[in-house]
Amino acid sequence: MVKSIYLITAKYPKEELYALSNQIRRASISICSNLAEGSGRYSPKDQAHFYQMAYSSLMEVLNQLYTSLDMNYVDESTFNSTRDKICAISFLITKLRKSCFTQPL
Repeated sequence: MVKSIYLITAKYPKEELYALSNQIRRASISICSNLAEGSGRYSPKDQAHFYQMAYSSLMEVLNQLYTSLDMNYVDESTFNSTRDKICAISFLITKLRKSCFTQPL
């Protein structure tokens, strides 16, 4: 996801370098960072918290992708393929988060 977002935002206008481009990149990095931090936590509650943060960052990326489409920074094909990746990742993060509540304490 991070690599896809970096490749997409590399084509954004220069005036977006410190605005939308930067924000969507940071949100995409936050997804994998929170997943990594959650996996290193001992308690299921702590794990679930970081997995929820990853999910929230994923939704932030989706929102910014919609904005990018509205601003014509991405074409519809790029938007659709990236949205499909986001949906797949969303499903996986949701399953991961739910697994925290089925673990024996």
